[in-house]
Amino acid sequence: MHVPDVSVVVIAYNDAERLPTAVRSVLEQTLHGVEVVIVDDCSKDDTFTVAQALAAENPDRVRAFQLPENSGGCGAPRNHGIRHATGTYVMFLDSDDVLERNACRNMLDAAESTGSDLVSGLCVRVHLDSRHKKTTEWYPWLYARTRTIESITELADLLVFDTLSTNKCYRRAFLLEQGLEFPVGIHYEDLLFSAQAYVAARRITLIPNHVYYWNVQEKAAAKSISNRRHEIANFVHRMEIHRRVDALLESRGYDELKYRKDIKFLKHDLVLHLRDLPLLGDDYRREFARLANGYLAEIDPRAYEEVQRMHAICAYLLSKEDWPNLIPATDALTNPGRLTVPLAERDGQVYWCAEHLDTEQGRQILDVTSSHYDAKPLTSLALGNRLTSYSSRAGVVSLAGRVVNPLGRIRPDMELGAVLEFSARRSVGGRTVRIPVGTIRHAGAWIEWEGEADIARAVRPLGIIDAVWDVRLILTVDGQDLRTRVSVGGTPVDQAGSLRIRPRLTTLVSDRFVPQVTRKGNLSYVLAAEGRAAAHTTAMIEGAMHGRAARLAKTSLRRLLRAKKDLNSGETKLRVYHEVYSRLPIRKGLVVFESHLGKQYSDSPRAVYEEMRRQGVAFGAVWSYAGAKPTGFPEDATLVRRWSWPYLRALAQAEFWIDNQGFPLRLTKRPGTTYIQTWHGTALKRMGFDEPHTKSRGLAAQASFQQALDRFDHFLIRGEHDRRTLARAFRLRDEVLLPVGYPRNDSLVEARREEARTGRRDRGPLAAELGIDPEKKILLYAPTFRAAPGGKVRAFEAPFDIEEFADRFGDTYTLLIRTHYLNSVSLPPSVRGRVVDVSRLHDVTPLLALADGLITDYSSVMFDYGLLDRPMVFFAYDYEEYAKENRGTYFDLKEHAPGPVVATEDELFGVIANLPDEADSKYAAARQRFNADFSEYDRGDAARRIVTTFFTGSGK
Repeated sequence: MHVPDVSVVVIAYNDAERLPTAVRSVLEQTLHGVEVVIVDDCSKDDTFTVAQALAAENPDRVRAFQLPENSGGCGAPRNHGIRHATGTYVMFLDSDDVLERNACRNMLDAAESTGSDLVSGLCVRVHLDSRHKKTTEWYPWLYARTRTIESITELADLLVFDTLSTNKCYRRAFLLEQGLEFPVGIHYEDLLFSAQAYVAARRITLIPNHVYYWNVQEKAAAKSISNRRHEIANFVHRMEIHRRVDALLESRGYDELKYRKDIKFLKHDLVLHLRDLPLLGDDYRREFARLANGYLAEIDPRAYEEVQRMHAICAYLLSKEDWPNLIPATDALTNPGRLTVPLAERDGQVYWCAEHLDTEQGRQILDVTSSHYDAKPLTSLALGNRLTSYSSRAGVVSLAGRVVNPLGRIRPDMELGAVLEFSARRSVGGRTVRIPVGTIRHAGAWIEWEGEADIARAVRPLGIIDAVWDVRLILTVDGQDLRTRVSVGGTPVDQAGSLRIRPRLTTLVSDRFVPQVTRKGNLSYVLAAEGRAAAHTTAMIEGAMHGRAARLAKTSLRRLLRAKKDLNSGETKLRVYHEVYSRLPIRKGLVVFESHLGKQYSDSPRAVYEEMRRQGVAFGAVWSYAGAKPTGFPEDATLVRRWSWPYLRALAQAEFWIDNQGFPLRLTKRPGTTYIQTWHGTALKRMGFDEPHTKSRGLAAQASFQQALDRFDHFLIRGEHDRRTLARAFRLRDEVLLPVGYPRNDSLVEARREEARTGRRDRGPLAAELGIDPEKKILLYAPTFRAAPGGKVRAFEAPFDIEEFADRFGDTYTLLIRTHYLNSVSLPPSVRGRVVDVSRLHDVTPLLALADGLITDYSSVMFDYGLLDRPMVFFAYDYEEYAKENRGTYFDLKEHAPGPVVATEDELFGVIANLPDEADSKYAAARQRFNADFSEYDRGDAARRIVTTFFTGSGK
C-alpha cells in the first residue's frame, strides 16, 4: 500500500457548512500524495454526515472518524488524528480555515531537503468581518527567508511568538518517538504542543511561503475560545498552559527562552485580558488579580524593562491591585497614546501616578518622563475624557464627564469652552452635529463638564447608511481645540434606554438611537428599530432592510464611496499621469525638487535650489512635501503634497526632476525631462542589486526596479568609491555619472577652508538658536536608521545612558542628538540644556558645521563630516550584527574609520573624556586618507557647477 507523503488532520465541531471547503483545500494541493483524516468532535449537527460523504466521494484519500463524546477543545481530536495518520508527515487544519494550494509541496520539499523534524511556514490571518477581507501575515519577520536551525535556542522568537500548530509540518515518526500529544481538557493547547515540539526537534526549517489561511470572524455569534476572555475560566486555562511551558523550559535549563517568553507574556498575553477589565465586575477583577499576580511574581524582573511603558505600568499596578490607577491605565492600553490620568511630578521626573513612588521599582516602572507630557503642545496630546454620569428623558441626553488636566497645564486663568460632537462613522459627506456644552469648569487635576443634547431635534440621520454615530467632546482652551473621545468607563449607559429619532429615509428600518460602548470603551450610538418599526413583523423589517429602497440607497452609497476611492487610488493616479498628464506640453523652466521622499527641505536638492536663487535663474520652482502640512519649506516655491494630483501634474510637465532618493518608482520619466539624481550618501552598507533582499526578488520585480533606476539622466558621485559601489549596484551607465561631489557639502568644504585661513571657528547663529552655552564645545550624535523587527519604523533609543553622559560631560560639552529622519527620540527633562534633540531640523549640514566632534555608527554623515577634518568617534556596539547579519558592507569600518571604533558605553565615555588625544591628533592622517578614498570630488563648487551646466551655461 502506498504511504502518503502528508496526512492532514482536519478537526471539526458543528461546522457542516465550512468543512467541505477546508477538505477541498487539501484535496486540491499541488502535491498529490496527501491524505485527509477528518476527526469530528462529536458534533450535534450534520458535520459527521458531511465528513462521511466526503470520505465516500474520495475513498482513497479521505477517512472520517468521530469521537464518542465531545472533548470541548482541539487537543483530543488532533491526537486521534495523529494516531490514525499514515503519512510520512502530519499537518493540522481547522474546519473553518484552508491551506494554501502549494502548502504541502513546499513543506515536504523543505523537510526532505533538510532532514528537519519540523517545518514552519507563514500563516495569513483573513479578517472575514472586514469589508475587503483584509489579510495580515502572522509574525512575517520570522519568515523573511528560508533558514534551518539546529536548536530552538538559536531563534527564541520562534517559540515566543509563533505558537500555532497549524502552520507547521511534523515528521510523524518524530511525534511518535517523542510521544508528543496535545493536552486534553484545557484550552490554548497550541502553546504547549508547539513549545514541546520546538524543544524536542533536532532540526527546524522555516520557509517564507504562505501555507495557512486562518479565517478570523470576531463578530460571529458563537465566540471562539480566544474571544471569550470575559470568562474567568479562559484566563485559568491560559495561566495553566503558561506554567506548563515554563516548567518545560526550566527542566531544559533554557533560562533565556523563559526570559523572552516572560517579555511576551507582559506585552501580549496579559494585555489581552487587561483591556477587558473596565467592562467587567469586581468579582471577576479580584479573581483575575489573584491568578495573574501569582504568575507575575515568578516573572524575571528584567522583563519589565523590555516592554512598552504602559504594559509595564499595567502589570505593576495589577500586582498592587491598585484599581483606581489601573483602570485608567488599561484605557490607555486600549487607546494607545491617550493620557487618562493627571500624572504626578517629583524632583523633575514625571510619573503615571503619585502612589508607589517609595520604592525603586515603583519609580522606575511608573516613570513616563520620556513621553514629554510636560512639554508637548496640548493640542498634540490625546487627553482622556471619562463619563461621570449619563441619563436620558424624552429624547434629551444628559451627560457629564471630566477631562484630564495633565500636570495642571490647563491653568485656571485660561478661557474654556466645549461642544459635544456627534458624527456618523460612515456617511455621504461625513455628517456631523455639534451641540454646545452648558457647563465647563476648572477642577484642579480635571476639567469637568456637563451638557444636554436634544438628540431628537439635533440629529437627523439618513437612516440606513449612517448606522453608527461616535461622540466626541471638543474642549477649547484659550482658542485652541482639543478633541477628545468620550470614554464610558464604569458609567452605565445601557440602562438609560434608547432615544427616538427621525431618520430622513424611513422610520420602518430604524427610529431609535441606542447607546453602545465601542470595542475601545468609547460612547457611540447605533440606529435600531423600535416603536412603529417594532409593530411590524420581523419579516417586514427584514424586507425594508433588504428591499428596493434600501438596496438603491446602499448601492448609491457604495458607488459614491467606490468612485471617491477609485478616483484617489494609486492605480487611477498612475493611469491619469501616463495617459493624460504626460500628454500635456512640458513647461520650460519648471523644476520639481524633492528631498528624502518629501519629508524635508534639505540636502543637495536644497543646495542646488538655493544656488539657482543666488544666481538669479529664471525658473518655476516646485517642492514636494509629505504629510498633512508643509513646515520649513521655502515660501518662494510652489508646494505640492507628494502623490497629490498637482504633484503628478508637475512631474509630468517638468523640464527637470531633482531629488536625492527617488521619485515614485512607477512614474515614467518623459524624454523631454532631465532627471538629476543627487543621491544622499556614500555607501557603507550594500545597496541596490548588491543587497540580498533585492537579489531574492523575482525577475519581474528586479526588472521594474531597474526600469526605475534607468530614469536617471545624471547621478552625482563624490568619489571613485561611489563608482565602484553605488553605480555598479544600480547598474548605471558610465555616461550617467556626474563626478562633481555633493552640493550639500559645498558649505562644509568652505567652512574648512575658512577655518584654515583664519585659525578660528565661526559657529554662526544656529548655536544661539539652540540655546547652546558659548563656553561649551558641541558634540553631535548622529546614528543611522534603526528598524524594529520586520523593518517597521520605531522610536530610537540611545544605546548609552544619556543622563550619565550629561552628568559626566555636561559642564564641558553640549550633546546634540540627531536621529535618522525615519526615527524619533525622547529625552528626559533632567538633561535639558545639556542634551538637545535636533532631529526635527530639516537639514543636517548646518549641524555638522556646528559640531566640534561627531559620534556616529554607520551613518553616511561620516563621509560628509570628514571634510571638516574634526574628530569622529564610531560607537559600533552592534557591528557584527550590522555588518554580517544585516545586508553586508562594502568595506570593514574598523580598518578605514578615521577615528576610534568603540563597542561599549565605558569605551565611548573613555574616548570622550580624552577626546583631543584619542580621536583628534591620533587620527589626523587617517582623516586625510578617508577623504582621499571617499570624497575626492567634493571641492566646494558642486552646486555652482550643476547650475552652470544645466541652467545658465552652455551645458543646458
